[in-house]
Amino acid sequence: MADVTVQHPTIPAMDEAAIDAVRQLTAAMAELPQVPIRTQHILHAGLYARTVFVPAGVIIAGVLIKIPTLLIVQGDALVYVGGASLRLEGYNVVPAAAGRRQVFVAESDLHLTMLFASDAASVDQAERQFTDEFEQLVSRKEPTCQA
Repeated sequence: MADVTVQHPTIPAMDEAAIDAVRQLTAAMAELPQVPIRTQHILHAGLYARTVFVPAGVIIAGVLIKIPTLLIVQGDALVYVGGASLRLEGYNVVPAAAGRRQVFVAESDLHLTMLFASDAASVDQAERQFTDEFEQLVSRKEPTCQA
């Protein structure tokens, strides 16, 4: 039996120009009406999992992620990953590099779960592990959206 190589989508690190483009988009989007984004946090067995629900038709821009993570995407989305876009459909488990600040366009209802190994004892500690921009997280601004 021959070995089979399976290609998975990946989200690479982004250069500074691409990260800056997302920062500019984020600032422009802040002036538009906002849609509540539910966030669920789970700390268990040395892992932190953060799931957000994005309704169809909504665009979200993330913070700068400073560590590699796995990203589980359920739904259809277009993802800006620097100089290109990545189309994800259905269910995908995506290795995602450190040094990224991606944008998701939800073409259907979308669940995004980011997870990584963590020794954090609280959500606050876990958020500080994956980004220095933790104060910009929706879960910090709208704590009622936490599940």
